[in-house]
Amino acid sequence: MASDVSIGVPSELHLLSHKRSMQYIIPDRPWLKLYGIRVQAIAPFGSVSSQPFYDPALIHRILPDELLFEVFMRMNPYTLGRASCVCRKWKYMVRNPSLWRAACLKTWQNSGTEMNYNIVQTIFDGSWRKMWVYRPRLRMDGLYVSRNTYIHTGIPEFKFTKTVHVVCYHPYFLVFQGRILHIQFLNFIRVIVPVQVCYYRYIRFYPSGKFLYKISSQRVKEVVKCMHLRAAKPDCVFKGDYLLTDDEIEAALVYPGMRYTLLRMRLRLRGTVVGANNRMDLLKILTTGVDKNELKNRDNILSLVEGWEEDESHDPDVPAVSHNRGMTPFVFVPFEEAETSVLNLPVDKMDYFVPG
Repeated sequence: MASDVSIGVPSELHLLSHKRSMQYIIPDRPWLKLYGIRVQAIAPFGSVSSQPFYDPALIHRILPDELLFEVFMRMNPYTLGRASCVCRKWKYMVRNPSLWRAACLKTWQNSGTEMNYNIVQTIFDGSWRKMWVYRPRLRMDGLYVSRNTYIHTGIPEFKFTKTVHVVCYHPYFLVFQGRILHIQFLNFIRVIVPVQVCYYRYIRFYPSGKFLYKISSQRVKEVVKCMHLRAAKPDCVFKGDYLLTDDEIEAALVYPGMRYTLLRMRLRLRGTVVGANNRMDLLKILTTGVDKNELKNRDNILSLVEGWEEDESHDPDVPAVSHNRGMTPFVFVPFEEAETSVLNLPVDKMDYFVPG
């Protein structure tokens, strides 16, 4: 940190110090005299120095701090994190509690304002930024994607068909008048090669307690365009309700059709680093029957299944089934990385993806 007190040093001491240092610089390097000529000293944050402060950044000289703060107010929290790495001034501005308070109240709006204030005071020492980093939360700025692959030994279900004709030579030996004749018969055998099939589960969460769910063989860059609340019916995007308790998520949705099927999921939220929340483990998937009359005047599906047993079904034609396939953990993909994500790679380039 720069000192606010200057002490005069006699010129004789400067000359003596220079001569002593020159004996260690052999030969002389004249370019060392150019170092630091154009570097402007930046006053430390909160300095009481009486010297005028000159900001070398053009954006800081033109844009007032009030307008710059308004720009930060319109950024999402992850963009604020990137902005704090630009310079020291932005780092201190991004630490403003009002920025993180708005992000926390929006993310945990279902908990209520009063409960959020109690949590930040009792658990996180009044720091909204610490609450944002350490409290488990669902990310709303992208999709959670689960990439599942399996080997199909029969006729492929999607679009992959590969037939190989194997040529086999069957030798036969025939004895004719004391001579052994070697005869070969040519046979063709049709072989169906096993095919690796890839499909995805997509989930997008909203702060209101709603989520979107889609299962498809389409890649991330294709599905991200239709994962919104106004999706068309042919897109097969289903809407459900979820509840986040600590790091566990209870989610439920209804598949419409001739017989209504209720899908229930239990997930656990985690992250590769602190505050990332970019992984979700799929603990259980249940499908069960539901009566159509029970769905009338029901805005929240979770309130319908509250208290149900895992093997409980309200439609005798649709039994309760617990699924154990397609349980690959979900990986979070931000919207800006949907086009370039490695999850878009086909199976011939990436046969299996390790979520980590």
